[in-house]
Amino acid sequence: MKTFIFRAAFGVSLACILFSCKKTGTTPVITGTGKVNLEFQHVVGSQALQLNTQTYTNANGDDYKVTTFKYYVSNFSFLKADGSKVSIPESYLLVNAADNASALQTIENIPAGDYTGVELTLGVDEARNFAGAQTGSLDPAKGMFWSWNTGYIFLMFEGTSSKSSQSANQLFFHVGGAKDPANAVRRTVLTFPTVLRIRSNSDPDVHIYTDVSALFKGKTTISFAAVSGFHGGANGLLVADNYVNGLLRVDHIHN
Repeated sequence: MKTFIFRAAFGVSLACILFSCKKTGTTPVITGTGKVNLEFQHVVGSQALQLNTQTYTNANGDDYKVTTFKYYVSNFSFLKADGSKVSIPESYLLVNAADNASALQTIENIPAGDYTGVELTLGVDEARNFAGAQTGSLDPAKGMFWSWNTGYIFLMFEGTSSKSSQSANQLFFHVGGAKDPANAVRRTVLTFPTVLRIRSNSDPDVHIYTDVSALFKGKTTISFAAVSGFHGGANGLLVADNYVNGLLRVDHIHN
């Protein structure tokens, strides 16, 4: 019996030598494309955004209500852990706090892979700004287009405040402009709290908080007595510089 066991063990060892018995350790290649759902939830600091009714306080201590809040996010590039990025062409999204359907947006044709973050434009790039009136999210009927030579409104905030110097205590912040010296196009990076897995057979969700209060604090604390209404220009740059690093935040991911 011992002789049989020895011969069997010797036979297995010899086979391993002849046929290189070992674990390959290969990683399956991920192929194809997939999509991701972006779900935007609008807040003011730690409070949910309620249009027309709720009174909020900005960083300067000024009261305000929000009646309109909409904005463009575009030119998405998904980031990998090794520093490489995958750019998604023709990715222009318009989000409107008054339109629940626009709070859920889908980006398709993303190469399958694992992603750690996303880089995107807050607004609309120069080329599209001056290509004339367009369709889809960039349709002038959306109410976010000035004219062929001034382009798109990147972010529209409207409301009221007792501190406003405008008639009827109005607030209107219309951020836009894609050429110096009034270039309000801003690029930002959102880091994912967990890895986003894009696969051809899955439908992941990225939940994003959009914080209205980011418009009024950051590099410059906004006083509504001093800044209560503008259409682009220098005040638009102040607000764009405020919100570039605080407007959007990824809260969680469902793979």
